Amino acid sequence: MISGSPPDSIPSHHHFSLKRPCILLTNDDGVNSEGLWAAYDALYEWADVVVCAPATQQSAVGRSLSIFEPLRVNTVSRGDITAYAVGGKPTDSVILALFALGVKPDLVVSGINIGENLSYEAITTSGTVGAALEAANHGYPAVAFSLQIEDQKEKFDDARHLADRFSESKGVVRDVIRRILEKGFPSFTHVMNVNIPSIITGGYEITHLAEHLFITGVEKRLDPRGKPYYWINGPLVTDAPEGTDVHAIHKGNISITPITLDCTAYAGTDDLKRLFSLE
Repeated sequence: MISGSPPDSIPSHHHFSLKRPCILLTNDDGVNSEGLWAAYDALYEWADVVVCAPATQQSAVGRSLSIFEPLRVNTVSRGDITAYAVGGKPTDSVILALFALGVKPDLVVSGINIGENLSYEAITTSGTVGAALEAANHGYPAVAFSLQIEDQKEKFDDARHLADRFSESKGVVRDVIRRILEKGFPSFTHVMNVNIPSIITGGYEITHLAEHLFITGVEKRLDPRGKPYYWINGPLVTDAPEGTDVHAIHKGNISITPITLDCTAYAGTDDLKRLFSLE
């Protein structure tokens, strides 16, 4: 591990030293996810990679924290590699890595997530992006990687049969992270949200967030006693305006969206001043 303290905030242009970098690797699909280990394979040859991830599947928990129960950390092995499995959320994994396990990374990588994380919806609900946002909030530049899947049920299947899907994605992870380490993290950006199409037919595209990823629906069912219960569901949005992350993915491009922690709607301040007679 590389010693040192995190900066108070991410500089406008974060530069990295020439020494072998330390990367904290996490995710929301769990420590046994094939996507997590695909990212590890892409990075370990030229970086010191510390794996600290949820012990179990934690998709769609966003940036939630475990504040009403204690957290446990166990070590698990994958071959001769030791990883930390946290009995909590993706954000818990980041916090424990930084403040309990003493990891001082140059960069935090979250993913590769099984399933795309696009639009306003995913930024606020994705545990993959949530982990990256948590790292950024503590002063560490972070990148979230997600892989588009054609059939949404694959998100919840045994991911071992998806292992071959990550061969192309590993090249993207390797290229993106090496570019960052060589040229610096982009200015005015806390998290880079990278989404990789299931079949890459284009190149990189710098995008902004679409409004929706899903067409939200609710399916009502009855239990054996006749009482209703509900599943939140709905199909994926098939397209969005040009320049958005959703549009880029459907074109076969790798979408890279710069994300900031500052959610302030600056354009709305004038209207608020008028509303409260502050002008």
